[in-house]
Amino acid sequence: MLDRAVVDGLFPTGLPEADYWEAQFPPRELAEGAKVTRFGPSPTGFVHIGGIYVAMIDRDVATHSGGVYLVRVEDTDQSREVEGALAQFARAFDYFGIRADEDIDHGAYGPYLQSHREQIYLTYVRHLLRQGKAYLCFATKDELADITSRQQAAKVPTGYYGKWALWRDADATEVQGKLAVGTPYVVRFRTPDDADGQRTSFVDAIRGRLEHEANRNDAVILKSSDQSPRLPTYHFAHAVDDHLMRVNLVIRGDEWISSVPLHQQLFAALEFEPVTYAHIAPLMKQIPGGKRKLSKRKDLEAGVDFYIGAGYPADAVLYYLRGLANGRLAELPLAEALSTPIDLSQCGVAGPLVDLVKLEDISADHIATLSGQQILEAVRTWATEYDVALVPVLDNETELALRALAVERDGVENPRKDLRKWSDFRSAYGFFFPELFVPVDGPTDERLVPLGVAPEVVTAFARELVAGYEHRDDPQEWFDQIRSLAAKHGFAPNAKEYKQNPDAYPGSIREASQLVRVALTGATRSPDLHATARALGADEVLRRLQALVGP
Repeated sequence: MLDRAVVDGLFPTGLPEADYWEAQFPPRELAEGAKVTRFGPSPTGFVHIGGIYVAMIDRDVATHSGGVYLVRVEDTDQSREVEGALAQFARAFDYFGIRADEDIDHGAYGPYLQSHREQIYLTYVRHLLRQGKAYLCFATKDELADITSRQQAAKVPTGYYGKWALWRDADATEVQGKLAVGTPYVVRFRTPDDADGQRTSFVDAIRGRLEHEANRNDAVILKSSDQSPRLPTYHFAHAVDDHLMRVNLVIRGDEWISSVPLHQQLFAALEFEPVTYAHIAPLMKQIPGGKRKLSKRKDLEAGVDFYIGAGYPADAVLYYLRGLANGRLAELPLAEALSTPIDLSQCGVAGPLVDLVKLEDISADHIATLSGQQILEAVRTWATEYDVALVPVLDNETELALRALAVERDGVENPRKDLRKWSDFRSAYGFFFPELFVPVDGPTDERLVPLGVAPEVVTAFARELVAGYEHRDDPQEWFDQIRSLAAKHGFAPNAKEYKQNPDAYPGSIREASQLVRVALTGATRSPDLHATARALGADEVLRRLQALVGP
């Protein structure tokens, strides 16, 4: 073990002792059972929906236990940091309303950027070195590669441990010699001597008691001395930070289960109270023959920006995610499910499948409960970033937009569900707006061709309809004018008679009605035709019918 004076000489003069940080960040004054949770995003430029999933659970558990939820940015690997990544996280958290009690902007237990906590980490690294629970390692990349190669040849577990740990029991004079010539080094944790071959266990808040092989590797806890700032590895940083931020429940992905034995050793060596872990199963995707993890490289729906850009309502997505976490919540009405606590013990150990079809159904159901004004405001907010050209249309035609949204929605038992996300608005309701609608180009317009009505019949029928059109309030009376004109121009009164003798008619009443529908909406499928006409207004209906006549 190195002399204390040598150890202290490796660190900045005036570096505080551990007691100083313990006093700076005292235990929180919270009620018994309160959970302090944290979410630790890495600023790598991609926000995975799984991150929102875990953050949502963190926030919920802290809230319902009377605790604290904090966000700590884990940026110790600065080589992977992407400019603007923190803004992406802020946008995602804001969109879904998952706001932290403490984060980089506020909180008494910060800094909440790991890259700003260098002095704190150095204090505790020095503490372990003084006690001989850590040591300096000067092994080069080539030496480490050679160790791995020889371990593979010997068919033993790879890693830096036991006899393979070149500097674990190095003579102090040899270490000081390396220091004297400025050889770069890392600091490694000295795994307990009895760890090799042992088993360890812990109680997971989701999975119950788990048992694993104890960690044997002397993990790097402080990166190379030739780097500035001197930053720790994730394993060490999380132990120090969770302790000083007084986190008592760590909810994270199950890929970290294998790291728990090391984390247990670090907490014990630092004489910290261990935290409780809850390992969440990852979100999955169905693929032919099975399923796999939702991948940021392969799946658009893995990225939070996919949901924000498409305009899925935040409450609908949160409702869906809560149902994935606890199946019972999927059986509750949305508002109740959003306020009912998530129970960690009811989280599954198999990854839940992300099903966009199911999400869209949920979203459509949710939107159907909103008022026209709520929908219009939400669409406009979304469009300010993702469909800028739509904004002035909505602003100039607000009343028309509200009338359009009322069609088959207001005052009906089963409202239309043609909006599944805000980006659907243009395709579902765009035809109501003159600025967005493309009128038919006369009787030969390609949208009329599938109806099979001769152009001269279309022209004659439309010309007379325009000449005598009445914008009637009663749906039946309004349709009767179309029916009577259809009969006058030789259309069969129903589809059955037309099919029996198709050569005797230009079409049936269905084709005649579809001529009007295409003229007014541009498509053969639309909301109720009379309600659409009322929303458009008489002048716009006549303008569109006139386009059916042609020049």
